[in-house]
Amino acid sequence: MAQNCNERVLVTGGSGFIGVNLVADLLSSGCEVLNIDIVEPRCSLHRAIWRKVDLRSRENVFAIVKEFAPTQIYHLGARTDLDSNEVDDYSANITGTTNLIDACVKAGSAKRVIFASSRLVCKIGYQPKSDDDYCPTTAYGESKVFGEKIVHAYGVLPFDWVIVRPTSIWGPWFDIPYRLFFDHVRARKYVHPRNMEIRKSFGFVGNTVFQLRKLMDAPSSVITNKTFYLGDYDPIEVGAFAKKIAYECAIKPPISVPLWMLSLMAKLGDILVKLGYKNAPLTSFRLENLKTEMIHDFSELSMITGPLPYTIDDGVRLTVNWINNKSVS
Repeated sequence: MAQNCNERVLVTGGSGFIGVNLVADLLSSGCEVLNIDIVEPRCSLHRAIWRKVDLRSRENVFAIVKEFAPTQIYHLGARTDLDSNEVDDYSANITGTTNLIDACVKAGSAKRVIFASSRLVCKIGYQPKSDDDYCPTTAYGESKVFGEKIVHAYGVLPFDWVIVRPTSIWGPWFDIPYRLFFDHVRARKYVHPRNMEIRKSFGFVGNTVFQLRKLMDAPSSVITNKTFYLGDYDPIEVGAFAKKIAYECAIKPPISVPLWMLSLMAKLGDILVKLGYKNAPLTSFRLENLKTEMIHDFSELSMITGPLPYTIDDGVRLTVNWINNKSVS
């Protein structure tokens, strides 16, 4: 959803899922954009505005911020997998945040920085009582807690800042883990727990980009030094979501089975993982995540960002079209 833009915008992690969608929107608005990332952009059209930069390299981060002199920064760059149990393996999320802040302070050009954290600073289903109420269960989530604490520890900074925690975001250019849900439905492998309605605060990436842009342009008084979850305002019911995907793929809707049967399948998946199979269709961890409702309050965010541009049906249609086009390209 394009908006007019006369800013010099730096996107860290612009080669990733949310980043590639954000960069595309910024470019369509006429912004001068630079993406710094350790990997190449997922979209080949973005290579011209990409510079290979490791956020852990203080010298390189300082040099690029000084050279580009951004007025707005979206800090999305991070290691986001859940493959390690060691927080030190996610140093890009910690050291990278410190390096970026220090570089911005020294360069002095930035007017606002949006720092992307994660909903995994708290376990699924937990409702934090304040912005600094944390309970991560993964090393990745813990690294994001460190990142948030680093931002807060600086106190007064010479630019506005806001922290965002994306929920489960899906859409074109996504990958594991959220791509798996679409893939399992399309392959007729998704099975829903019978007689269970499971509500989740998910977000279509087009709406997430819209929210990020709105937060970047919002008055300082309503966003500065605050933390917002990002997602579609209304929770979706997982079974209904799967049916929408199946309908768009022109296949029969997923079947439902008793929960005990899914528990047995999950235990078999646990065995496969122990044997070295990385993408088991279902594990106990995934089943527990599936069963647990995850609902966030977006009321304050919605007052700032306003009505979202995409419905869930729009998002499913665009995502399935992207999957189909990508598979034949």
